[in-house]
Amino acid sequence: MGGRVRIKTMTILAIALLIGLGLVGLAMIPLGLPGLWVMVGGILAYGWLTEFRTVSVVMIAILLAIAFLGEIIDNWLGFRFAKRYGGSTRSGWGALLGGLVGAVIGVPVAIIGSVIGALLGSFIGAAVFELSYSRHAGVAARAGWGAVMGRIAAAAVKIALGIVIAVIGLFAALS
Repeated sequence: MGGRVRIKTMTILAIALLIGLGLVGLAMIPLGLPGLWVMVGGILAYGWLTEFRTVSVVMIAILLAIAFLGEIIDNWLGFRFAKRYGGSTRSGWGALLGGLVGAVIGVPVAIIGSVIGALLGSFIGAAVFELSYSRHAGVAARAGWGAVMGRIAAAAVKIALGIVIAVIGLFAALS
């Protein structure tokens, strides 16, 4: 009888952890934080607490692939949009570096500081790097705007991937 109670308690704890980390992870994504990885961690914790009865190695591999894909898309879209708006490859690197620096600098501002910092950093990084290459302010400004649009598009894609991860986690919990 004691074993059944322990399993039931662990399952309830695991479900609470799965839901909690899933919601926290989804909320972290628009802030430029590693929400997909928090969600994957929540599913792994769920699996561990339930002795991996419904979380298989294949499921873990799929979750890791989705989270990794989200990171690749996040970085690629900044490059892609900066170039799409007329910038060079250099502006893409500027967008990436500027976004990272801006996010770190923005952290002290509560909740949205990292988002604002990442957007401003992407714009400034792409614009400065493009200006150093093309010497045209108009081209640099368009590349900066493209970098911002890329950041926004990347956040939308990562939220969609987060929903996919949440559905997979829900599937694991209901199996």
